[in-house]
Amino acid sequence: MTTLSLPQLDTDRAPDTALPDRSTLREFDDIARAIALRKITVATEEVPDRAGRPILRASATAVIRNPWLGTGTTEDLAAKSNFAAPLLAKLLSDRLIEALGGADAVEAFGKAAFVGTAGELEHASALIHTAYFGNLVREALEGTSILCFVDGRAGTGELIRVPLWHKSAAATRSHYQTLEVHLADAPRADEIAVIAVASTGPRPHARIGDRTTDTPITTDILKEIAL
Repeated sequence: MTTLSLPQLDTDRAPDTALPDRSTLREFDDIARAIALRKITVATEEVPDRAGRPILRASATAVIRNPWLGTGTTEDLAAKSNFAAPLLAKLLSDRLIEALGGADAVEAFGKAAFVGTAGELEHASALIHTAYFGNLVREALEGTSILCFVDGRAGTGELIRVPLWHKSAAATRSHYQTLEVHLADAPRADEIAVIAVASTGPRPHARIGDRTTDTPITTDILKEIAL
């Protein structure tokens, strides 16, 4: 697991480099300031599959200060969400692509957000349940499916299970999986942890068929089961 600290700006990079064309793997000090980023954590794991090739799975977690602290339940979240969510999508998708060897290697993806105890559940939702986040992650990872998700309230040190499914065929049952993400010291009460996850393959020993090829099943099958 790697925790990235905030570096100095790279003076060799032109200051007007467009965000889509620049890497944020090192050059993200300006983004960090803009969204009050405390840290990014990237974790990877490798598991063998039946073909003998490794399946790589990775999570990228950004911890930011909750921009809506102290606001009420009627606060319009759109403006700050529309600003922060694309930047979070860029930061996290860049790191997944780097960790997994390119967007074309990714087969499954998912997302999550957890708000600290001083915030509202809707604050977590506002950063991931929006096209300003999901569309950008999907495009970066070359997918077409919506991203499956989990969200909620969390304290520091929790172990979260984030779901994934196939990035272009969500009904592909072999790619239904979860990735454990340790939040360690986040989110603090005044923070939100935003997570993107991806995998280069299915579950290691998937063998329960596929929804698109299943025989149609109704409750009539209960009549055929003898106990």
